Parts: sequence; structure tokens; C-alpha cells
Amino acid sequence: MTQERERRETSRRRRSGTSRSVEREASEAFAEERAIEPVEAEIVEPEALLSDAELEDLFRSDPSLASDPLRLYLRDIAEAPLLTPEEEVELAKRIKEGDTEALQRFVRSNLRLVVSIAKRYVGRGLSLLDLIQEGNIGLMRAVEKFDWRRGYRFSTYATWWIRQAITRAIADQGRTIRLPVHMTDSITRYHRTTTQLAQELGRQPTPEEIAEAMSVQPEKIAQIVRAAQRAVSLDQPLSEEDETSLGDLIADELAQSPEELAEESLMRRDIAEILEMLTPRERLVLQLRYGLSDGEPRTLAEVGDLLGISRERVRQIENEALRKLRRIARERLAEYYAGI
Repeated sequence: MTQERERRETSRRRRSGTSRSVEREASEAFAEERAIEPVEAEIVEPEALLSDAELEDLFRSDPSLASDPLRLYLRDIAEAPLLTPEEEVELAKRIKEGDTEALQRFVRSNLRLVVSIAKRYVGRGLSLLDLIQEGNIGLMRAVEKFDWRRGYRFSTYATWWIRQAITRAIADQGRTIRLPVHMTDSITRYHRTTTQLAQELGRQPTPEEIAEAMSVQPEKIAQIVRAAQRAVSLDQPLSEEDETSLGDLIADELAQSPEELAEESLMRRDIAEILEMLTPRERLVLQLRYGLSDGEPRTLAEVGDLLGISRERVRQIENEALRKLRRIARERLAEYYAGI
């Protein structure tokens, strides 16, 4: 029993060391090509590839796959058989010699690996078809740089390239406001951790629990949540059948409501009615002083310059006009109470 445990531990360490080696090699190659710092990789073993049955389940479980191009694409890649380790080595050698047919077969046989990774990023701003297309770019780069002499499976190496191509496409294209690459990786890790904890706990985890699982401070989780919020176009239709957009249902806080517009219209009418009881000069002075016509109030001096009279004379005319308006208001109020 002890020997069996030791054998398993040795095997586990060997796999772990291989994974770290693959991660380091792919990360350094990607960093050299893109002139960026290597980031955390996520290793997927060959067993994580989508099987034929899983592809069929994907058709049934995700309504978004109803689109003909995506459905046809997934059915097409399901027809390509997976490669054995021996076939990977043989094709990789032929690719190094410039065999384009070997390259096409190698890529086609690993397209379902791209789908298995891309489906994890649905809901991050790009459609599944767009995610697959970006992942295919990463797959092509992985095929070009794969070295069969290292001794590991191609899927283990290619996963890093596919994942990086997808996450950077999300950062570049999927958001109105571009996020730094490290924040995009943090958001991805946050979603993955949240899903895992929810499955383990049977409920949604708290920010503190997520922070502990990610080995970060709760304040960092708050930053990630804020960064993960997405901008939505107000012109976006609510559905394919309805032309109503999101903006049609959101009230403009700066715009006046119909009730406010009606009240303002009635007030303007009443003011115009009352001003008709003043002399033309009194009416003009009040309109200029309080901006009743153009919304631009003026000083005594400005009104005086416009009318060719002194500042003091403008003040006298204004005071007389206001006294008349107060008297009219008192009379109307008295008439109102008398009628009750």
C-alpha cells in the first residue's frame, strides 16, 4: 500500500512538473511574441476535449446555438477524429518539413479543443462564434510552435495559446472601455472561483469567501466586480421580433416629464396674461430683468443700456411693475376665496 501511494505521488509530481514546464514555455513564447509579461496559465489535459456526446449536449443546452453557421460549424468539427499521441508526433514532424496537408489535419483535429475552452467565456462580451474564431487563431500559433520532442501532448500546450488569444480578444473587442490584460485575467479567475464555490457550498459565495479562495483582499474583489460590469448600448433591441430598444424604456433624468412640461406651459400662459396688465415699458423691463423671453436675466445697467435710460430709472420701473403684480395677485386671491 505504501509503495502504491509513493508511485501515485511520484506520478502526480511528474505531471505537475510537466504542466509547469508547458506553462512556462508557452508563456515565455507568447510574451516574446506580444512583448508582454507572462500571465497565469490554465492547463487542460487531453481528456478535457469535447466528446461527440458533449457536442450534442451543447446543441441541446444552449439556445444561442440555434444559429445555422454555428450549428453547422460544430457538426463539421465533430466529424474530425481526435489524434493519438503517435499521430501528433508524426504530423508535427511533417509540419516542420512544410507539409500543408499535415498542418490542416492537425488543426482540424483540435478544433473541438477550442470550443471546449471558448464556451467557458460566453457572456463576457463576445458571442461563442467570435470566441471560437479568436481561439482558432491561438490554435494556429500553437501548432506552429509545438515541439513534439518535449514529450507532452499537444492539447496541454495549445490550451495556453487558445486561452490567451480569447482573453485578449475579450479585453480588446468585448468592452466599450478597454481593461488591462491583468484585470481581464482576474475577472476570468473570479468567475471561475465563484462558480466552483457555488457548487461546493450550494449557494452563492460571499465576497469574503471568494477573496479567501483567491488569496486576495476583499477590496480587490470589489475592484474586480466593478471592472466586470459591462456597458450596454441604449440602441440595442430588446429582442429580434421587437424594434423597441433599451433606451426607449429608460427615462432621461435631465428631460422634463409630460407633467412638468404641462405645468411650465400653464405657468408661461399665466405670466403672459398678467404681464398684459402692465404698461409696455414695465412689461419689457421685467422680461429683460428676469429673462422671461429668452431665459437670460440682465442687470440693471444692462437693461438701462438697452433702453437708453439710467440704472436708477430701471430700478424704479421694476419696483412699480412688481407692486402692480402683487396687487393683482391679492385681488385674484380674494376673488378665489370669495367664490369658495
